[in-house]
Amino acid sequence: MQPQEKTAVTISDLFEKAYKFTAAREVMALGIYPYFHPVQSALGNEVVIDGKNCIMVGSNNYLGLVDHPKVKEAAARAAMKYGSGCTGSRFLNGTLDLHLELEDRLAKFMKKEKVLVFSTGFQTNLGVISCLVGKSDVALIDRQDHACIVDGCRLSYGKTHKFAHNDITDLERVCNNLRNNGHRAGILIIVDGVFSMEGDIINLPDLVKVAEKFDARVMVDDAHAVGVLGEHGAGTAEHFNLTDKVDLTMATFSKSFAALGGYVAGDTDIIHFIQHSARSLIFSASIPPANAAAALAALDIMESEPERRENLWKNARRMKKEFDSLGFDTGASETPIIPIVVGEDLEAFEFWKELFDNGIFTNPVVSPAVPAGQSMIRTSYTATHTKEHLDRVVEVMARVGKKRGLIS
Repeated sequence: MQPQEKTAVTISDLFEKAYKFTAAREVMALGIYPYFHPVQSALGNEVVIDGKNCIMVGSNNYLGLVDHPKVKEAAARAAMKYGSGCTGSRFLNGTLDLHLELEDRLAKFMKKEKVLVFSTGFQTNLGVISCLVGKSDVALIDRQDHACIVDGCRLSYGKTHKFAHNDITDLERVCNNLRNNGHRAGILIIVDGVFSMEGDIINLPDLVKVAEKFDARVMVDDAHAVGVLGEHGAGTAEHFNLTDKVDLTMATFSKSFAALGGYVAGDTDIIHFIQHSARSLIFSASIPPANAAAALAALDIMESEPERRENLWKNARRMKKEFDSLGFDTGASETPIIPIVVGEDLEAFEFWKELFDNGIFTNPVVSPAVPAGQSMIRTSYTATHTKEHLDRVVEVMARVGKKRGLIS
């Protein structure tokens, strides 16, 4: 009896995908690669990038606090008193009195019983969603929700369903299908308050009605809404006078608060559970003292200087009107985030490069962050942009837009 020949087994190299990844290098070779350019100055409204002076309309510094003297001084004092870091998680040795003060102040500001501070906004969503959505539960998300919401759902043991962007009729359809098909466990509807690329606001009043109809809970990611929306800047729920109807609100310190970190606000029992269950909290080092102090100082300014928010909206309304009158496609934007829809990815990179060469720093956003063929130049505005800054942005945008055939 002849021995059988062994069949050759092909083994794939784990790194093969990396060796085959050429997209970024192809854009680099064209001289229009827009990412990872080093900033060599404070990230205010005027910056130095790659040695070039630029007007910054690509940051999330909505209230203009990133280079505010009081914020910088508070961060410096905290570093001198507490040191440069906490060397441990909130769960163990990494909770400072500064963290507790910040949580108490934020709870009052958000008009919620309790707040819990995480290391970043991204980790806030990872921890909150993954510990709340259990095996029999459902996370129900907007198709344009931020990546950290998507990743939080992936980490949970529950199922994830999506509904069409800001389409409450479609949300109701999905909820109805779930309940009609026998789903009796929990549903957590998770949405951005302000969508970070499109700049539109979630239709929260109608969403809340659907949530109540189907006994679902509501979580709003207000990373781009706190400091921007609401009578006092407390975000989307305050904007619609629905604070009591939103179960959980999360936000970050990396936008209006000009620092780093994140937090979730809600009822005491829910926050207590998250505090003892969220892996991204328990197993991550806490935010450094300087960041906590900077966020506290920013909150002081946010509460004492409402004119900053008023000026932010004045600038945002002006730029939306200017771009629309020029003929640009600004989508459904209704906030200080104003996109210019370009089309194909390479066209967005080329547009970005011409703006940069003319001293305007923006952000190109391409697929999969936006649908294919809907690539955009994302611009965003601050309370401290001057008339001269905005005049220059409009002038350059109009000239480059005409040159590239986006407007006539």
